[in-house]
Amino acid sequence: MLLAATLLVTTALAFDDLNIQLKLATTTHERFDILSPSSPLWRFDFHAQPGYTFSPGSVVNANAKSFPALEGVGMTLAQLNLGPCAMLPPHLHPRADNVVVAVTGNTTTWMVNENGVGTVVTELTPGMMTVFPRGSVHTMQNNGCDDAQLISALNSQDTGTLNIMNVAFNQLPAEMMKAALGDASLHIDDLKKDIPEVGTGSVLGSYECRARCGL
Repeated sequence: MLLAATLLVTTALAFDDLNIQLKLATTTHERFDILSPSSPLWRFDFHAQPGYTFSPGSVVNANAKSFPALEGVGMTLAQLNLGPCAMLPPHLHPRADNVVVAVTGNTTTWMVNENGVGTVVTELTPGMMTVFPRGSVHTMQNNGCDDAQLISALNSQDTGTLNIMNVAFNQLPAEMMKAALGDASLHIDDLKKDIPEVGTGSVLGSYECRARCGL
């Protein structure tokens, strides 16, 4: 365990140094001198990344930090791994538009772009795609009792992710949350204790699905 942790830190530091060099390169030719065509760093293995799991799920990001070949490209590609009934909690990306395509499974997505507009609901089966515009609140759930996988492309190498519930209940004043929810008697500490941590990016979804799948 200690050896693995040390290796991860060492790799991260090496990538940070490489990213700095790539950022400072003034020409494409110079970039290819720094990251040579024969470098193994032109290939990214999603399966080998920390946090890769379908229990309950994970978001594995290939961005400039984890995959230096993307430095300057202006993109992030994420593999969304959703175990049975797993969901991505309501969240937004402040610096990127987001296109998601299903590879396996049956996943339902919900998206709201701003106050006063309707909710966009899509069902994604293999080969189906949807889009979440920059800053829109969106969430998704694997409806099945088997794993689902999707690919998420974002037009920024620094997309940012903000989980709505985690921020609202853990980082905003409790009195403000009581007012926003219209009930001064609420015990915010009791409400927030059951909100899952961000973790690997995925949590278990609806109780209906869990009952159906025996979870």
